[in-house]
Amino acid sequence: MYLKENWVLISLRLLSCCVASGLWAVVNNAGVALPSGPTDWLNIDDYKDMIAVNLCGVIDVTLSVLPLIKKARGRVVNVASVFGRVTPFGGPYCVSKYGVESFNDSLRLNMAPFGIKVACIEPGFFKTNVTDVVGMQNNLRKLWDRLPQDVKDDYGPTFLNDSLEMLTQRFKMLTDSNLMKVVSCMEHAISAVHPRTRYSAGWDAKFYWLPVSYMPTCISDRLFRTHSPTVKPKVSAR
Repeated sequence: MYLKENWVLISLRLLSCCVASGLWAVVNNAGVALPSGPTDWLNIDDYKDMIAVNLCGVIDVTLSVLPLIKKARGRVVNVASVFGRVTPFGGPYCVSKYGVESFNDSLRLNMAPFGIKVACIEPGFFKTNVTDVVGMQNNLRKLWDRLPQDVKDDYGPTFLNDSLEMLTQRFKMLTDSNLMKVVSCMEHAISAVHPRTRYSAGWDAKFYWLPVSYMPTCISDRLFRTHSPTVKPKVSAR
């Protein structure tokens, strides 16, 4: 886990001494994106490790500083993802971000009587270490290498290379290098008199992923499968 409990307690003690009158805002922005791949390529530890960082880390930090936020009638800003709205690929990343969205919603409702504003930022694809294409490709190769042969046979010999090629094309087309779009959302959520409950950061979030999230499931599923590597698993023919 990226943030151990003792470090949360140490940070809380320091904050309590420095801002005894209250803390105006906390921004939960830490996260990891790997491992990521088809669901049956993964194991329970892959899920536990990412959820510990992306979801439990957000909850742990928030609950620790919440008494200070209450004193200031301040703000909580949680950075989730567009993949807390839609799930176009397998793995624990979307699972963890859906959890952040749900925690954010419950916190917003529960803290409203105390004058605390809670906002959720849902970025699309941006060029960061989290979206490094080489790291993503290496991740897929490692997952493939550890698969038993029967699972490899199910996906076929071309699936890995097709996935690597599609990953490169998708990230080249969608990623945005202007990180200030996310920073501006954070600034507004922290300082605006009337902050929004949700912020969509990036052109792909606003004009692609968000509209897709409102589509009927049968349509979004077809869209995602159309833009995924072709799979003809043997299990479907048994």
